[in-house]
Amino acid sequence: MTPRTEHRPQMSVEEFEELERHAPETVRLEFIRGKVQVKPVTDGNHDQIVAWLQRLCMQHRPELWLYGDRGMKVERYRKGRARPDGVLAPFGFPVGHGDWSEAAGVLMAVEVTSHDSDTHQRDRVDKPDGYAATGIPVYLLIDRDDCTVTVFTHPEDGRYRQQVNKPFGATVQLPEPVNILLDTEPLKEFVEG
Repeated sequence: MTPRTEHRPQMSVEEFEELERHAPETVRLEFIRGKVQVKPVTDGNHDQIVAWLQRLCMQHRPELWLYGDRGMKVERYRKGRARPDGVLAPFGFPVGHGDWSEAAGVLMAVEVTSHDSDTHQRDRVDKPDGYAATGIPVYLLIDRDDCTVTVFTHPEDGRYRQQVNKPFGATVQLPEPVNILLDTEPLKEFVEG
């Protein structure tokens, strides 16, 4: 019988961090479920969606900030490394953290889908599990492929136990501890790109 290798990581977290430190600036690497993943470089519409959300968060919760591309320790035992498109946390959250932050204090992780073949597995499967395992209370997925916003909540045993999916244009409640109401109508203009 041959040994199963599918659950063995490609490398250690320390080896990944060394690799990531030396990657060119045009490449964004993540380490999810023991595998190195290349996160696509964003396009202008993707960046505008993050800016739109950042502005709304600042207007409704000025004591918080939506940090973009902040390196996060994710998954069980913090063995994964992700760079969410945004993490909502108290202003000053990453001070003293170095390249990778623990999830303590993070209220919400945000991902905006990219137009690539790995987005389904990365943004809709791996990332929710990784964020839930660290106890991040809310995961917001802005899905440009099917024009929906999905709010994942109630992390328990490495999974979000509830999710609400609404089409672009709907009003979406980001529950406690975020407590922001989003009018997603503006997202319709950022689908292409």
